[in-house]
Amino acid sequence: MAVTFEADGAVGTITLDNPPANSYDLQVMTEFSEAVDAAIGSEARAIVVRSASPKFFSAGADVKKFLDGDVDANMAMIRTSQAAFKRMAAAPQLFLAHIAGHALGGGLEITLACDLRYASEGAYKLGTPEVTLGLLPGNGGTQRLTRLLGPSRAMDLLITGRTFSAQEALDWGLVSALYSADDAEAKVREQAERFAAGPALALAAIKRCVHEGGDQPLDRGLALEADLVETLFRSRDGNEGLTAFVEKRTPEFVGA
Repeated sequence: MAVTFEADGAVGTITLDNPPANSYDLQVMTEFSEAVDAAIGSEARAIVVRSASPKFFSAGADVKKFLDGDVDANMAMIRTSQAAFKRMAAAPQLFLAHIAGHALGGGLEITLACDLRYASEGAYKLGTPEVTLGLLPGNGGTQRLTRLLGPSRAMDLLITGRTFSAQEALDWGLVSALYSADDAEAKVREQAERFAAGPALALAAIKRCVHEGGDQPLDRGLALEADLVETLFRSRDGNEGLTAFVEKRTPEFVGA
């Protein structure tokens, strides 16, 4: 299979493995969608999305398949990917992208659909070059890139199609950390384990505030935030966190 999911305790891994460049068509994106559902249905609390390729995270959609297919077939792939990305945002688990190779077009859009992005040092490029094909990033790129980077920088990247480096992605805040190539896999795993051991209810609530609340007017976003923090105050984990702070000990969260 081109996409697989594997759970290892509280940490899960979705691996892209479709040589040579992890390009995808409807079949591959269907496998990705199924891997996302398997991850959401698992006991894992943090999911790392990674590539088996040393050169590519993903080069995005298979352009030849786009050219060979009709519009309906091409849109089936778009809708499948958008639906999978939407489920990632709504899931209680954290999705972490580990970028260690070229992430272009739809490949970058996979990382944008994750909650956090971490990168390995390297000479690879990131970008949304769809405009050079007379298209636009249709897997959420125009929306998520704008929300993450702001309209001015996103507009520049989208309308020029220019690529950028992992260091630039770090400088802009698109990735949370840039690790040496030798240490990156272990560092990303360490981050995933830390989140997986954290307060699951609070992390899920924060995701809702950011993804759901961020799409609403401020007053509605604030109302959602208030509702969720009240739920956390009433939870066992909320009480445990406050008690542990007062008692100067490490909290033991149970996800309830």
